[in-house]
This record gives sequence, structure tokens and C-alpha cells, in this order.
Amino acid sequence: MMIENLKKEKNAIILAHNYVRPEIQDIADFVGDSFELALKASKIDADLILFCGVDFMAETAAILNPDKKVLVPDIATCPLAQMLDTDSLLSYKRMYPDAKVVLYINTLARHKIYADAICTSSNALKIVNSMDSDKVLFGPDMNLARYVADRTSKEIIPVPKIGFCPTHYQITTEDLSIAVKKHPNAEIVVHPECTVDVQKKADAITSTSGMIRYCKESSKEEFLIGTEVGLIHRLKKDIPNKEFYPISEFSVCPSMKIHTLDKAENALKTEAIHVKIDEYIANKAIIPIKKMIELTKN
Repeated sequence: MMIENLKKEKNAIILAHNYVRPEIQDIADFVGDSFELALKASKIDADLILFCGVDFMAETAAILNPDKKVLVPDIATCPLAQMLDTDSLLSYKRMYPDAKVVLYINTLARHKIYADAICTSSNALKIVNSMDSDKVLFGPDMNLARYVADRTSKEIIPVPKIGFCPTHYQITTEDLSIAVKKHPNAEIVVHPECTVDVQKKADAITSTSGMIRYCKESSKEEFLIGTEVGLIHRLKKDIPNKEFYPISEFSVCPSMKIHTLDKAENALKTEAIHVKIDEYIANKAIIPIKKMIELTKN
């Protein structure tokens, strides 16, 4: 396969998120969620990284690997990351000067520089609880913020007040009711970016990597999955003896599906779309990213 030959020729590694197309997941050297990919990116022994995911993920890989070239097959923009703007964030920091700032990894590098720590859905509660302040500015996903707020004694202040992942936000309780009727014996496992109403009806609320672990360990044989449909491929591949159904077949992230095999091959050939981060931003943003990795290891 041409992609395999190009990888060997250029000493390249392919990282892919759980939500990208199945055929991209299948050629990747490593598939994972945002935290797993950040951790993997911090330990890579390769000259070139081809990152298949959305913009903030590729930025994180580039920040953690300043001596390596990070490529993407195409420009894939995360709508959630775009919902946080610099003026709002700085305004909230002025209003709450004693609050620590924990930003979801689904933010752009230019905003990560204002965080005390970055978090992912898999470690958000742990990161928030580790902050030495009673108030925490948390953004940009309001549903993840609410999930954390319900489980911590700290005051969580969402920034912005309304920020959400369109893919998860459109999974409704009506979708869930229909799915339960079709699969009454299935456990309900959802992502914390889902609405609070959907979360309340779930048997488990967890990150994509957490979903994989949960379904492996559960005694149940069937699961209703509330996240981007790309995870279903990973679940079926990793746990072939169980059944998985999306709560909504429409929970598709267009940005995550933008990468194709042809684009991946072309990226390795031409090295055309090179992820470059301003040196000042990279040097600032790496501090809260490394703080997340450090806190999660402990």
C-alpha cells in the first residue's frame, strides 16, 4: 500500500481520532481520544506526524513536538473550539481574578495560553479538583461544565455561558426513547458533551476511551452509544462479541469525516498542509497541556 511505503520512507506515524472515517482508523498507527492522542504525541519517535482529526488536536501534537513536522490531510475545524473567543475569556478572568482557568482541550492554541491547566472529558473532574481555588472558569463546553459542576464542591463558571458540540447537542431524549424501544436490553452510554437531559437517562457518562473500557467490562451484551458515530467502528473492532447501536445515526461530525485515504496519501507525498504554531503561543500553551499530563499521571 502506498501509504505504508510513504510512512517507512519518511519515518512517519499516523495518529487518528476515534471519530474519523473507519478506513482512516484502520491505517493509523494509533487511534484514541483527545487525551490519549495528546499523551501519544508527547512520546512519539518519528520525524513526521500525520494527524487525522480536527484543528485543536493537530495543534496540540505540534506544540508537544516542536522538533517534528506535523501534517494534516485537510483543514478540519472544530465548531466547539470556535465558540470560545479571546475577549470573552479575558473578560471573565477580570471578573473572577481569584478563579483558576481550566480549558477543555477542544480549544485553539491561542486560548490555551490563558489556562492554568487543560483537560479532556476523561480527566476534567480530576483536573478541576486539583486546582487550588474555590472557583474555576471552565470552557467552552457547557454540558461538560455542568457534568463537572454536579460532581465537585468547587463553583464552576462556564465560559462562554453557551458553548456546545453540535454533534453531541443534537442527540435528543426523543432519539434515546426511540433507540430504547428498539433495543430495550441495551445499556445507555453517553459522552458528557451530550445535553444534561440525555446524561440523566444514561447508565454511564464517560469519554470515548471510557466508553470502550466500560463496554469491555460490562456484563451486558448490547449498548446504545451517545457520541459521534465514528466510535461505533472502534467499538465493534475492539469488542467483536458485543453489539453497539448509535442513539442517533445523525450524530456525525462533518469535520471529522473530511479526511480520506487519498488525502492522507497526498499529505504524506507533498507535506503540503504543515501545522505551524507561533513560537510565543506554543511556548505558553505547552505549560497547561503538560500540567494536564502531569496531573493525570498522579
